[in-house]
Amino acid sequence: MGVKRSLQSGGILLGFLANILTILSMATNYWIHYSGGHSGLWQECSGGTCSNISCQTMLAVTGACMVLAAGCSIVGLVMGLRILCQEGDSRGRTTSAIFFLCGLLLLIAMTGYTVKNAGKNDVFSWSCFSGWLALPFSVFAGFCFLLADMIMQISDAISGFPVCL
Repeated sequence: MGVKRSLQSGGILLGFLANILTILSMATNYWIHYSGGHSGLWQECSGGTCSNISCQTMLAVTGACMVLAAGCSIVGLVMGLRILCQEGDSRGRTTSAIFFLCGLLLLIAMTGYTVKNAGKNDVFSWSCFSGWLALPFSVFAGFCFLLADMIMQISDAISGFPVCL
């Protein structure tokens, strides 16, 4: 397997991990842990009973960005698999841009949520940490596809030269 295919395979693996972590983070209610309960983006649980959280602007922005990031990650994975399965397909820059957009959406969501809740005495929990962990995985997946596309363009550019480099 060449460097290009290794980068593409690594990008798919990183994108898959980012997608799993984003969905896990978004779907669970363990963003904040406080005495007597915990809360997430959609529900607050205390004493074994969970109830919906009333609409708050930052939670709505965080939730919307997380849903969009998960969607972008799924699209990026599908495009990455198409690139890997179809030799000669040159959608690496588009796939890279989608993973970078996913990273940007995660950065907006996680930064907004963290800044909003930083001054409280509550403790950030594992759902919040998995959202933060999905961010570098998504960005690194974008870099993998970008580098693979650059290698493909360079090899196409020097293939016409009579000298073997």
